[in-house]
Amino acid sequence: MMNSSKPIVRKSSNSSVDRIYERLKQMAMNYKFRPGEPLNEVELAASFGVSRTPLREVLNRLVAEGLLDFVPRRGFSCRALDTKMIFDLYEVRCGLEMMSAKLATERATDAEVSTLVTLWKTASQKFGELSPLECAQCDERFHEQIATLSRNAELLHSLQAINARAHYLRLISMEKVHYRHNTCDEHQLILKAIQKRNVEAAVNCMSAHVSLRQEQLVEVIKEGIARLYMT
Repeated sequence: MMNSSKPIVRKSSNSSVDRIYERLKQMAMNYKFRPGEPLNEVELAASFGVSRTPLREVLNRLVAEGLLDFVPRRGFSCRALDTKMIFDLYEVRCGLEMMSAKLATERATDAEVSTLVTLWKTASQKFGELSPLECAQCDERFHEQIATLSRNAELLHSLQAINARAHYLRLISMEKVHYRHNTCDEHQLILKAIQKRNVEAAVNCMSAHVSLRQEQLVEVIKEGIARLYMT
């Protein structure tokens, strides 16, 4: 007679993979690994107290998300801060953000827009007192909240992936006072356009905001590379 009982769900295994994923993702986002230097899988597995099987599952997932590289016979490594790759990334980000602003302006309810305006007003009032990490996270949330209001899950998912890959540069940028002030002012312009349901203005303000960040990238990338290789 066949056993009709339900299969046992191995929660511990899934939990281990999720835990490793979150830790390694944060490490890769913040360049805790030197770019291009192969990761030591044996040491990593030992540090997490797991076998190499769940570790490899996580590493392959991070490769798919663009946070790590994999080269046959060399193994896994952190992505390099390549200027061309970063510029390509920001070009894609600009297109996504413009579409996000357009759709949010057209689709968000008045209550949702009002909530976002209030949230950003509260955040901007203390922006100068936050740590660079808190500012970067706050900035990421702002853009992802607009993407959420677009009602397009794929757009949000794509933007989240780009934000993860650009996190380190955003973090460096937020150490500069003028960058923080500009971010607050530009976010206010975007929100005003969305409130007025002015699609063209919302898209143009978002485009100008992201394009300006792209112009500042060379300086930020140089700073990032200096920190990674000269400390």
